[in-house]
Amino acid sequence: MSYCHWENTSLANIDYHDKEWGLPVHDDLKQFEFLMLEVMQCGLSWNTIINKREIFRKCFNQFDFNKIALYTHQDIERIISTEGMIKNVKKIEAVIHNAKCFQKIREEFNTFDAYLWAYSDYKTILYHGHAQGYIPASNGLSLKISQDLKKRGFKFLGSVTIYAHLQACGMINDHDENCVCYSYINTHYPTVQKRQILKKMCVHTKEQTMK
Repeated sequence: MSYCHWENTSLANIDYHDKEWGLPVHDDLKQFEFLMLEVMQCGLSWNTIINKREIFRKCFNQFDFNKIALYTHQDIERIISTEGMIKNVKKIEAVIHNAKCFQKIREEFNTFDAYLWAYSDYKTILYHGHAQGYIPASNGLSLKISQDLKKRGFKFLGSVTIYAHLQACGMINDHDENCVCYSYINTHYPTVQKRQILKKMCVHTKEQTMK
């Protein structure tokens, strides 16, 4: 079995790869958690993030965006003082702010899921060449979504961060073609094949930021 080059990382990363990464997500709580994990990762390794996941869940009420949207300055102080938590006030404030933006999208589209998956017609995208390892750091789709989210007020969600989220939530299947997860997703969920023209092709997958 191929682990998309994750086999030499931590057991937590391998478990995340096998059970979560790339499987289509249609639950808004999970969507918000995945998005905010990407926010917390900015400038850090994914290994750091996945190892602190339970700390994040404890600090942010299991990523319940409705509860987080009501956080006050006292909650920020509580989170900062939590042992093992990333001491970055701007990121913590961004999670709280994004929770409020997330609520507004749900008010407009009923669910965040409906908003996001409409970009791919509710299908997982198989980009030409990605299964062979030619994976970009971002693309036209992630840029388009990122720009729209920024207009809606979201913070720390640039095109590279959004691309990573699209991989994680299953809108893009970037597992290696020899990985059992790649074939599992393709046989259990609706997919669509697409080509894309990239000015610069560069491999950018989670394992690059795990060390």
